[in-house]
Amino acid sequence: MSEVKVKYTEEDLQEFKAIIEKKIGRAKEDLALLEASYKNDANNGTDDTLSSFKSFDEGSEVMSKEANVQLAIRQEKFIRDLKNALMRIENGTYGVCRVTGKLIQKERLKLVPHATLSIEAKRKQ
Repeated sequence: MSEVKVKYTEEDLQEFKAIIEKKIGRAKEDLALLEASYKNDANNGTDDTLSSFKSFDEGSEVMSKEANVQLAIRQEKFIRDLKNALMRIENGTYGVCRVTGKLIQKERLKLVPHATLSIEAKRKQ
């Protein structure tokens, strides 16, 4: 009879920590690009564009900025979730499903390192 694991080994946790830190770095780079795109007020050389086209262009630009703001908000939440996962590694609760109390599958955590629910619990939602 095999013993049920209740938490990951220190080696596993260090592997997850490396994955999470890498994802945080990449997510911060993406966030910086998004913020730069919606904070950019450059006109990109459209000063001489006909006014009828200019109003369409400005409307399109506003929609694009709004979309980038929404993406930036999602990216900030993703970074926050990843940082929370690092805190769970530090306090020894990382990888434990908050509903079932069982270990979340290692493969799932490698793909979604900020997961707090096992597949079983996620399907019941």
